[in-house]
Amino acid sequence: MSIYTGIILIRCLYANGKARLTTYKEVATAAFGWIGGWVTFFFNAWILLGAPILYMVLSGTNLNHLCRGTAGEIGEKPWIIISSVVVAIPFILVKTMKEVAWMSAFGAVATLVVVFICLAMSAIDKPNQVNVHHDAVIWNMFPIALSTISFSFGGNVVYPHVEASMKKPQDWPKVVAGGLSTCAFMYFVTAISGYLIYGSNVLSPIYNSIPEGAAQIVAIVVITLHVLLAAPILTTSFSLDIEEMLNITVERFGKVKEFLLRAIIRILTMVVIGVIACSVPHFGELMSLIGAFANCTLIFIFPVTFYLKLTGVRNKPIYELLWCALVVILGLVGLVFGTIEAVKELITAFS
Repeated sequence: MSIYTGIILIRCLYANGKARLTTYKEVATAAFGWIGGWVTFFFNAWILLGAPILYMVLSGTNLNHLCRGTAGEIGEKPWIIISSVVVAIPFILVKTMKEVAWMSAFGAVATLVVVFICLAMSAIDKPNQVNVHHDAVIWNMFPIALSTISFSFGGNVVYPHVEASMKKPQDWPKVVAGGLSTCAFMYFVTAISGYLIYGSNVLSPIYNSIPEGAAQIVAIVVITLHVLLAAPILTTSFSLDIEEMLNITVERFGKVKEFLLRAIIRILTMVVIGVIACSVPHFGELMSLIGAFANCTLIFIFPVTFYLKLTGVRNKPIYELLWCALVVILGLVGLVFGTIEAVKELITAFS
């Protein structure tokens, strides 16, 4: 479903047959006017800023954990601030998604390394896991699982900028299919090995379940590097949207002034991310709420709705319309039940 909606979202960029649209917001505006555009921008911005905030929290927690018992154990908040500064440097210096492509490549390799570490270490740890509880299926958790898993395939928010930076944009369907299939493979390997060996006792992140030692430290270090390099990809996509809206271009302002304006926007963005990561109580639960709401909407519901509105319904074969209906229905299931579960978590956290 994510592959399909990723392909049709990019088709929407070319739907008018004239100039290519540049952002998700512009697609929404073309389909449903300024109201649709701003509603989409809100959800888009929440994901593009919310995910880096969670990355900074994870990075700060990991770095403080790695420095336990040393002078480097300065607390999670100072490490969150340091992480924000580290991310801000490439974020300010690079201009487009093309320049952050190597960060994405490192992220893919880093994730693969951690997958193999967890696979190997959990296999070694299997003899120590006795009386582990497994459920074949937990049906009442299916909708919540759907909204949570959608986080792992939520690249729609950056796809327009990624496709724009490609040397051969016509290869986009192959790229999105290859990328998401690789993600799915790595998640299957991790999920199957983790649940098979640890059952209901498995922890998140998965590397917290494997035995302490060198392998776990390597996994934490690699994932920390990964989130530090992944954050600029999301923040760059957000800033490109803002710069597009404000028409900040070299042609309009000249090279120096354009760079300064771009730098100011990006510095302010990182300050906001750092402050929220350090200060907002129960941010994880709040992110789950808007994430369930925004992700299922942006990944499953909006692309199909915009596609049918911009390209027409009657010219589609019946099987494609049935498939579109299934995508939207499952998106609504994840949206409704994921939101209900996230509200319950928020109530519990505040009480």
